[in-house]
Amino acid sequence: MIKRDFLTELPAALPLHVLAYVDDPRTLARASQVSKRWHDLVADDWLWKVFCDTYSFRADTEDKTGTKVFEDDDSGDEMDKFASHPKDPWLTARDRLKRQEHPSVSHWGPYSSDELLHPRTQFSHQEYFRRAYGTMLNLRKGGQLLRAHRMPIPTPNSGVITSVALDTEWVVVGLANSEIHILSAITGVLSRTLMGHKLCVWAVHLVCRGGYWGRGEMDEDGHPDDANSNPNPVVPAALKTALGLDRPRRMRRPASVGGDSSKLSDICCTSEGWGQPNSIIVSVGCDKTLRVWDAKSGHCVYVLRGHTGTVRCARVLHNRPIAVTGSRDSTLRVWNIQKGIMLRVLYGHTASVRCLDVCGNKVVSGSYDTTCRIWDIDTGECLQILRGHSHQIYSIAIDGNLVASGGMDTIVRVWDATTGNCLAQLAGHTALVCQLQLSSTSSLLATGGSDGRVITFSLRSFSALQRIAGHDSSVTSLQFDANFLITGGNDGRVRVFETQSGGYVRDLSERCESVWKVAYKKGTCAIMCKRAGKTVMEIWTFKPKER
Repeated sequence: MIKRDFLTELPAALPLHVLAYVDDPRTLARASQVSKRWHDLVADDWLWKVFCDTYSFRADTEDKTGTKVFEDDDSGDEMDKFASHPKDPWLTARDRLKRQEHPSVSHWGPYSSDELLHPRTQFSHQEYFRRAYGTMLNLRKGGQLLRAHRMPIPTPNSGVITSVALDTEWVVVGLANSEIHILSAITGVLSRTLMGHKLCVWAVHLVCRGGYWGRGEMDEDGHPDDANSNPNPVVPAALKTALGLDRPRRMRRPASVGGDSSKLSDICCTSEGWGQPNSIIVSVGCDKTLRVWDAKSGHCVYVLRGHTGTVRCARVLHNRPIAVTGSRDSTLRVWNIQKGIMLRVLYGHTASVRCLDVCGNKVVSGSYDTTCRIWDIDTGECLQILRGHSHQIYSIAIDGNLVASGGMDTIVRVWDATTGNCLAQLAGHTALVCQLQLSSTSSLLATGGSDGRVITFSLRSFSALQRIAGHDSSVTSLQFDANFLITGGNDGRVRVFETQSGGYVRDLSERCESVWKVAYKKGTCAIMCKRAGKTVMEIWTFKPKER
């Protein structure tokens, strides 16, 4: 029995240095029960930042700008037993100095309504780690099915789900029968069905509410440069509010947000908003139109025409109301979705544009003409033409100065976006490379093919790290983060693997006839599949329970 707390005799920084060697968060939870002094030490935010880095839990802008925090697991219960006790004077004084040096980041934006502004609380790495760690454990073994929606399929292809977009608030699903379903990412409840497209919906993109007005070409009023465009279409007052048209735009942003020049697209087909109060949905399809929807009311704000062929792919830039679409008419088109106008047409491809991706103010496109092109969205200039593939291109991604592409020739190519040079030709697939994700932060490239294989490559050595026999038929979905790689396939399985080792973790959901799409973000997973002859939309949560 220790009669004297030796930590009180040590210099302030030394106990924290010792605790930094603890590698199990449960050990820290138990240590917090020793005494009031130990509890205060364990609650130090720097210590939990080290844990976040160790477990590769990276908080994004939404996490750092005033999101709701909650407790989760039993270790949190243990740590809160001494919450009512005052901190030691030296800790209080040090925290006060920290706050003076690093002011807390609060949510900000052009609106002052309660809908947009969260409580101004300092970001806590301890609370963030609790949520992320609990989610990680649940993803390994656990999870709860929030809701499963089943719809009959009248004709063979009418119930096929072609696209899905997911953020922390909504799940948006595009179908071959021309419908778009909006589901709650929190409860799984079907919110509404959007009707308007005449034919198959090929792609959907979700713009999150809030955010800030990003940097881009601006005119004197702070609007994008569209001097040669037609006047704004007539928009009802309520929809003007939804788009943020009735308020002045502000360029303010927290210091924690980096520059916009290299902001990457989101694998879940979402983008940060430009300060508008409602989430916005962009959809394209076989009827050659782009439609802009208000997610809250379900109203179609704009129907934008210009393409002369099926529109196959679409993306929206972060923090700017700029959408880019690719079509079978061999062109890309740039749109201002806030004002409902087309800004420019990008000519150059000689066959259908099958895929595209955006990064900052650049877009990269892949075409059936076997080439990839890199464009400047603000000027419409084609910066690079990437030649080397021998067959149609089906998948493409850009991350800063790197571009990766795959297609019918089974070879994955990595390109230098600045020079246009091919840096590597990566073999391993025996059929179409249809899925691809690129991350220069993790120095990792993951690919999925019609052969059922999933391969991860190092972007440092351009060598294969893991070759995973993931599925018995085509890989239909693929995404990874620092910890997990999640895939879906035509064999009816949704599988989870370790990102670094490639080790099998588990199957999610029951096996079905075919998995069309899978999307995962911050503890919410949307699985779109065919089961017992019906279209099934499953919403799962792996978040720890709130207290």
